[in-house]
Amino acid sequence: MIEVLDLRKTFYDRKKGEVPAVRGISFTCQPGRVFGLLGRNGAGKTTTLRMLATILVPTSGTARIEGFDVNERPGEVRRRIGYLSGDTKLYDRLTGRELLQYFGALAGMPGPAVTARIHDLEGTFGLAEFLEKRVGKMSTGMKQRLSLARVVLHDPPVLIFDEPTSGLDVMGARDVLRIVQDLRSRGRTIIFSTHIMTEAERICDEIAIIERGSILAHGTVDALCSKNGGCSLEDLFVKTVEEVGVGV
Repeated sequence: MIEVLDLRKTFYDRKKGEVPAVRGISFTCQPGRVFGLLGRNGAGKTTTLRMLATILVPTSGTARIEGFDVNERPGEVRRRIGYLSGDTKLYDRLTGRELLQYFGALAGMPGPAVTARIHDLEGTFGLAEFLEKRVGKMSTGMKQRLSLARVVLHDPPVLIFDEPTSGLDVMGARDVLRIVQDLRSRGRTIIFSTHIMTEAERICDEIAIIERGSILAHGTVDALCSKNGGCSLEDLFVKTVEEVGVGV
C-alpha cells in the first residue's frame, strides 16, 4: 500500500530563488490496483516518484510505503519497492542473465534464489530469447523488458513505473502494459506515470491529473469523464489543465 501525505518539494535556483516542484499532493494506492499519475513533461510526476523511491528527500510532508515512512525508514522502503525510471541505464557488456544476477546480488538474494527467480520470470517477460545476449546488442524493447525483470526480481510488493513505455514502438509498449496488468493481477501495488492517455484508460484503476506540482483531478476514469459530460480522458485532461490558465 502507498499513502502520500501532503508531499512537497522545493528546489533552489540561483536566479529564480525557491522553485516549488511538488505542492502538497496526497493520495492512496491499494494492493492489486494501478494508480495513474498523469501530467505533461515538467508537471511534477518524476519528482513525486523520486520522493516515493527515496531518491529525493521531501521538503515537507511524507509518504508511507507498506507502512514505512520514506523520511524515517528509507532503507525499509527500498526493500519493498521496485522503481523503473524513464532513463534507466543498463550495463552494455553484461548478458541479460549476468545483469539480473548482478542486481539480485545487490538486493541480497542468494545465488540459487536468483537463478530460480530468473527461471520464473523467463516466461512472463519473454526473456528466454535474449538472456545470453549482451545488453549492448539488444533492441530498445528487449532492454525495457529486461529492466522490468530487474525491477521485480526481488519480488517487491510495491512497483513504481515512470513512463515505462517511453521510446518504445507499438508492440514494445503493448508488451510492457501486458506485464503491468499481470503484476496487478498478482496483487502488487502499482503507480504508473504517463502522459499517454490511451495507456491510462487501458490499465489504470484510478488516476490523478497533475500540473504545476498540484493534483487537479482525482478518481476513476469513468467517474471523472462522466462528471464532465462523458468526454474522453484526453479531452478531460486538456480541459482540466487549461482551467488553471496554462495552455497545452
